[in-house]
Amino acid sequence: MKITLGSRLRHAWNAFCNRDPTYFGASGASYGSRPDRPRLTRGNERSIVTSVYNRIALDVSKVTMLHIRMDENDRYLEVINSGLNSCLNLEANIDQTGRAFMQDVVMSMMDEGCVAIVPVDTTFDPKLTSSYDILSMRTAKIVEWYPAHIRVRIYNDRTGNKEEIVIPKSMAAIVENPLYAVINEPNSTMQRLIRKLVLMDVMDEKNSSGKLNILFQLPYAIKSALRKSQAEERRTELENQLTNSRYGVGYIDATEKVIQLNRPIENNLMAQVEYLTNLLYSQLGITQGILDGTADEKTMLNYYDRTIEPIAAAIADEMKRKFLTKTARSQRQSIAYYRDPFKLVPVSELAEIADKMTRNEIMTSNEIRQVIGMKPSEDPKADELRNSNLSAPKENTVKEEEIQNEE
Repeated sequence: MKITLGSRLRHAWNAFCNRDPTYFGASGASYGSRPDRPRLTRGNERSIVTSVYNRIALDVSKVTMLHIRMDENDRYLEVINSGLNSCLNLEANIDQTGRAFMQDVVMSMMDEGCVAIVPVDTTFDPKLTSSYDILSMRTAKIVEWYPAHIRVRIYNDRTGNKEEIVIPKSMAAIVENPLYAVINEPNSTMQRLIRKLVLMDVMDEKNSSGKLNILFQLPYAIKSALRKSQAEERRTELENQLTNSRYGVGYIDATEKVIQLNRPIENNLMAQVEYLTNLLYSQLGITQGILDGTADEKTMLNYYDRTIEPIAAAIADEMKRKFLTKTARSQRQSIAYYRDPFKLVPVSELAEIADKMTRNEIMTSNEIRQVIGMKPSEDPKADELRNSNLSAPKENTVKEEEIQNEE
């Protein structure tokens, strides 16, 4: 059908002009900011602890989690196109992508010590059957623990409110922080650091509360009650001069002296904060180079092995245990996580690695091109696991000659 000017005018639609009614069925509670965002507790958002949590959550969210099928040797075979795999990689719910959802899970887990991953929309009722597919899921805060159930506070995207519901433990994936002893225990290194940071903030507020921190010396000794009252009157008069003056200017007698306190009395809070910060970094396997992006490859590998891998494994194992039935596991279904090893490789070494991978028949040319970010080649040889430095086998040569003779 040819598109004419009249048909364009009849079928044209604009989000701002074609508004009848002026809202698209918007109802329920409204907020100035996203209500489903995790809110950190214990004042963590006011300290450097948040940067550590956010760095770990970002790195875990970069790990790819897939709903896969394995072969008889427990090797990766294929990706299962299921709702669970879509939640992990595409869209977890109406508000979050799969990557944002994983970051939310880790942030909540680091802050609270334990987090619940609750299926919200499923194909069947999880309380009646275990054979269901997950269409959407959300993180939830565990409020109360029961023998076989938990009470969670979860965001309801239909009403726009956070609601408390009781669900069976078998329905939700309950992920506990593998670093709980270091981060969430009451007397752990992280909690001690948070308390010291709060004390340091209180001291900073006292020191910067608008006080002048000065002393003035009177020309007489203050020993009797009369002299003390005269000194109080003189101090009050100076305060009134500075307060009532437009530019904060006052005057003193020629025999009086002003002594300015350059700094308050020092304490060892800063030294304790530095000690606890270094201790926390060593226990978490984090260095300052990891946070500012200057760490080398060995440091990053150590960080991924000691910090990121246990968290990713805890999430994957718990979802495998709760969201995959025994029948699904007997069919060799699993939830696996993978990290791209080429992200830490500099460009100068990538060519050598690509040559070794293709020469040893580990990766094809198109797979290498995909790592670099190039489009796959249409040449059939680019999808073959074959060392291009060697001549083709005789069988292939004979077949090619027969095909040429037939033509």
